[in-house]
This record gives sequence, structure tokens and C-alpha cells, in this order.
Amino acid sequence: MKNRQVICKEFGPPESLIIEEREIPLPKEEEVLVKLLAAGVGYVDSLMVQGLYQVKPPLPYYPGSEFAGEVIQIGERVDNIKPGDQVMGMWRGAYADYMTVSSSACTVIPGSLSVDVAGGFYTNYSTALFGLRNCGNLKAGENVLILGASGGVGSSAITVAKAMGANVIAGASSREKLEFASSVGADETILYSKEDWRTELKALLGNESLTMVYDPVGGDLAEPAFRSLAPGGRFLVVGFASGTIPSIPLNLALLKQSSIVGVDWGGAMRSDPSLTPTLQKTLLDWIESGRLTPAGVSTRPLSEIREALSDQISGKVIGKLVLEGNK
Repeated sequence: MKNRQVICKEFGPPESLIIEEREIPLPKEEEVLVKLLAAGVGYVDSLMVQGLYQVKPPLPYYPGSEFAGEVIQIGERVDNIKPGDQVMGMWRGAYADYMTVSSSACTVIPGSLSVDVAGGFYTNYSTALFGLRNCGNLKAGENVLILGASGGVGSSAITVAKAMGANVIAGASSREKLEFASSVGADETILYSKEDWRTELKALLGNESLTMVYDPVGGDLAEPAFRSLAPGGRFLVVGFASGTIPSIPLNLALLKQSSIVGVDWGGAMRSDPSLTPTLQKTLLDWIESGRLTPAGVSTRPLSEIREALSDQISGKVIGKLVLEGNK
């Protein structure tokens, strides 16, 4: 059996990534060996390999963190997982055919969740629930505008916001992307590549108020989206997929009596190790009960990792993209 491993030996464009064949590792006492079936691709992954993320990993760096796969072998002290179980989780080096993972980092995939969706589930859905509930205190019946709604981050936020009973307005840059946002549950859509998109948003809301913005895009969209909030609204800063960190005049926050709230799930997770298991339990319970319907994903083979990350950077990917390993 071969074990392909994607390696970043020097920071640069995705084209510089190397795929090497290595020995299949053996699990230590508290580890399991996982045959990887799906691994999520995200904007952070593209930043990491370029050395552009706020935290630079030491080189060589083994990209990929979200995974789903089948347990092949377990360590001597593992008693919560058995060979044959399909598991999901987060662990460095997920762009491979096989990897060893701490058993404590693995969650058995519920029957109602496909392996492909599970492979790209942890980051975006944890961020969505943490942002909307923990940071934004979203309530049922509120109107929330989700920017970048067709991406993996945005589409997961749509499904979580709907599970929380909110009315979702999806914003995206093309009709094709808006159609996808509608297909995963958005109630209304806004084409923000049009100059008068704020006017359309106001007409769409009618007599209702926009009380929350979920922004993983940044750039030129942030300020007009913030201006669209009703007094007392909350603007959730999730990321900067546009590549530009915006500057919002603080007098707007004062005059609108609105909040700008940072959503750093990764930082919060590192400070509180119990956070993500709690979020994941809620999300998986919602899936099992039918309250949450995760968005579908697109798949590509592991061998196309360079093209996949390049397309992620350029905004060509619609929905969540996962790489398939041993399928």
C-alpha cells in the first residue's frame, strides 16, 4: 500500500507543494491509524502554504487539518475507537493517504453524515456556531446577512443560522453562487457585485431590520455591510477572503450603536480545549435530529491538491471542497 503525503518544504504558491510516497506510520499507544477518505480544503490552508497566515508553522509543513476516514489500527491504550470505525476530526497533515491521530481527536461519524461532508466539517461549522451563537448571540427570527455565502465558510453559516431559526440573506458575487446559496437554505439573496446592492438590500428588508452581518470576506464589502445594520446590530468579523483587511470608521459604530465582534474560533479553541467538543456535540445532535442539514461538498482527488488550493485562492470554488484519498 502506498502512502502519499503532501509536503510544504518552502513557503510559496500551491504549485510548489510536493507529494512524496512514505511508509505507512504505526500508531503509538494512544493513537489510531486512519485511512483517509476525505480532507477539507479551506482558505486558511492556502494561506498557510504561502506563509501568509498570522501563525507561520515550522518547515517542512504538512498541510491539511480536517479529515474523515476509516480506522485501520489502534494503539494499545485506545478504548474509545475500534478498527473499522469511520471517524472525523482535526489533525495536522491530513493531505495524505494514511496518518496516525490521537484517539481523543477523533469523533465517530454519525450515520446521517456522509464521509465527504464529514471530511470538511470541523472548521467551518465550528466557526459558524461559535460566531453566530457564542459571539453574536443570534436569536430566532433575526435577519442576518452572510457575505461570501457560496464558499465553505458562508454556506456552513447559512445552514447553522437556519438551524437557529434566523432569516438568512445570502450575499455573493455571481448569480451562480447565489443559486448555490439558495440551494443550501438561504431565504433571500443579494448580488453584491452590483453598485446599488445596498438599495436592493433595503428594499428586500422592507420594514424589517438587519441585525447581524457575518463577514468572512472583508475588503470593500465590510463598510457598506456595516452601514446596512440597524442600530444595535452586530457585525461579525470572520475572515478576509478578499485579501484586504478593511478599516471601518469607528464613528459609525458610535452613531449606529452597533458592535464589531471578532470571531476567532481557532484562538478560542486553543484557550479552551473544551470548546470545540461542545460545539461539535451540538452540531452533530442537530444533524441527528434533522434540525441542521449540512451543505453538500465538491470533491477532487488528492493528486489535484495544487490546483485545488489555487482555485481556492482565486475564488473559483463554490461550496466546500474536499480532497479524496483512498477512494
